[in-house]
Amino acid sequence: MSDKIAVIFPGQGSQYLGMGAEFMEQDDTAAAFMARAEAVTGLPLGRLCLDGPMVDLTRTLHLQPAMTVVNLICWHAFKKTGIRVDYLAGHSLGEYAALAAAGVLSEDAVLRLVTERGRLMEREAEANPGGMIAALGLDINQVREIVSGVGMAGEITAANHNCATQIVISGTAAALKSAAATIKERGGRAVPLKVSGPWHSDLIAGAIADFVIAMAKEDFHSPEIPLFFNVTAACETEPEKIAEVMARQIASTVRWYEIINNMLDLGVRTFIEIGPRTVLSGLVKKIVPPDMGCRIIQVDTPQAMAELET
Repeated sequence: MSDKIAVIFPGQGSQYLGMGAEFMEQDDTAAAFMARAEAVTGLPLGRLCLDGPMVDLTRTLHLQPAMTVVNLICWHAFKKTGIRVDYLAGHSLGEYAALAAAGVLSEDAVLRLVTERGRLMEREAEANPGGMIAALGLDINQVREIVSGVGMAGEITAANHNCATQIVISGTAAALKSAAATIKERGGRAVPLKVSGPWHSDLIAGAIADFVIAMAKEDFHSPEIPLFFNVTAACETEPEKIAEVMARQIASTVRWYEIINNMLDLGVRTFIEIGPRTVLSGLVKKIVPPDMGCRIIQVDTPQAMAELET
């Protein structure tokens, strides 16, 4: 089996002020795409990405299209390298850049959907406040047992299975406090995350019905590049199934650990993170066995892209 290449796109939490700046300064097509994204979303994305302030950039309504447009600017630059891509995936919000890269949705459709997704998720988080904590040092079965033991059905869930012993829990403040205490009792660490809502939990499931209406206005296609989905940790090919999976994704667990292991089983030995920061590269390094000889690369600047070509 020949070594294969996977491109992965980051989601919320990887943002920083100035992201995408060098591409927009050096590439007229990047600047033009940002202008187009602003027209599609009705948001000042360029200003938010470059100047913030951070409190405005990290507002979910703004951050979802802002991260997506920068991911896609980086993808445009990557395509010029001519490097063959065998598989795609994106972490939570990053899955939307992957949908565009795979040809499942047009870029304009993706920008419309992430803007609506951000609006709906923000709405639900205001109606059902909560947060997220990272459980470190325990495995998924231990964390699920803790979540179940909290006894607050619908108020807490395992939201992100990021790697073997890093699982993010999402829920109400009371439920998270109870879970954190048990995590510590079991020998793990509970780290509060700076997020504005209980993402990937039943608390924001009220967004799904309205998001389905938004998705029905867009044309879904079969992927041109195999794409692993957060909800199933598998590749999907049927447009109707993909739309259904993406609706569920809002309140479902991100099965990142399984996705990366499934890619490894298929012969992926090079992972290229395209987009801001190195969050996903760090997770992949924790998942990949050290003796497997994988290359893990992150690119979000013209310089890094030029080095990739060599």
